[in-house]
Amino acid sequence: MKKNSIKIKNKILQNFGRPFVVAEVGVNHNGELKKAMKMINVAKEAGCDAVKFQTFKANEIVKEKKLKYKYISQGKVVNESMNKMFKRYELSKESWVKIINYCKKKNIIFFSTPQNLSDLHFLNKFNVPAIKVGSDDFVNIGLINSYLEFNKPLILSTGMSTVLDFKKVLSLKRLSKRKIIFLLCTSEYPTEHENVNIKKIFFIKKMIKNHLIGFSDHTKDNVASIMAVSQGCCFFEKHFTLNNKLPGPDHSFSCNPEQLKSWVKSIRNAFKCMGSNTLEPTTQERKNKKSFQRKIFANNFIPKGKVIDKSDYILLRTSLKRAISSSNINKIIGKRANRNIKKGEAIYF
Repeated sequence: MKKNSIKIKNKILQNFGRPFVVAEVGVNHNGELKKAMKMINVAKEAGCDAVKFQTFKANEIVKEKKLKYKYISQGKVVNESMNKMFKRYELSKESWVKIINYCKKKNIIFFSTPQNLSDLHFLNKFNVPAIKVGSDDFVNIGLINSYLEFNKPLILSTGMSTVLDFKKVLSLKRLSKRKIIFLLCTSEYPTEHENVNIKKIFFIKKMIKNHLIGFSDHTKDNVASIMAVSQGCCFFEKHFTLNNKLPGPDHSFSCNPEQLKSWVKSIRNAFKCMGSNTLEPTTQERKNKKSFQRKIFANNFIPKGKVIDKSDYILLRTSLKRAISSSNINKIIGKRANRNIKKGEAIYF
């Protein structure tokens, strides 16, 4: 494995390498095992490398039961108890076991964002291949430090963060001994194009040095992810849903199954477009060059001994191998013809 790379299961991740694409279920399963299973199928069919969930216990992440959360659902504004909402989307331990086993059966990588250390201890029983930390916990230094004790790749979303936040995270001693994937992220749902700020990738790269860069995409199309591929991002995630009309906080801005397929395809094609940085023609270009590039022909009769000037030649496409390429025109101009050359005949040495 290369020095600046991370292995997640059988996938090797490195900047400017093949993108690792994650379908983010989040809480769009609506607390229903059946929906979760369907979403795994959709992620697999879309060509994703992994499917990601969120593992939590409502009472461990929301202190005040009266704390409200406002979101758009089914075209209406909903303002409900955050605790009650998270309670609705909790999955039982039995359900998690079935989800993890189903991912194995479908040959798609499973991992989840643990909201607390207790959640990670639970997930670790199943040897999850990576730990994802959401933007809301990017400044949770104690939690990140605890996660670093586990010998697993760590993926950090950086939404809402400042330069100072980055410096605090990067100052962790354990971090220097590990390879981390930092995700450019805008914590707006959905994110408008003008708020994506792909240029931040340049700045983040300078700060994180030998760590890896990725992109958490909350936009409603594929443009931002395509641009992120061109900047070397190697990890991509995006929320998806079975149906945008389902009730819940994330369905309205998530991509549907067809959009998920389109997103994955766009990333794969963008990576193909990156190609090589070697300034050499492709195999097909080499073939095309023989017939596309013009060669030198006599524009009129040129008697032997005449000094060839600009009026004596014309440049034409041809399959004749003996004809001289237009790139060698300076070797012809000012030279004497060594034979009689008929009009339309190739000029050659």
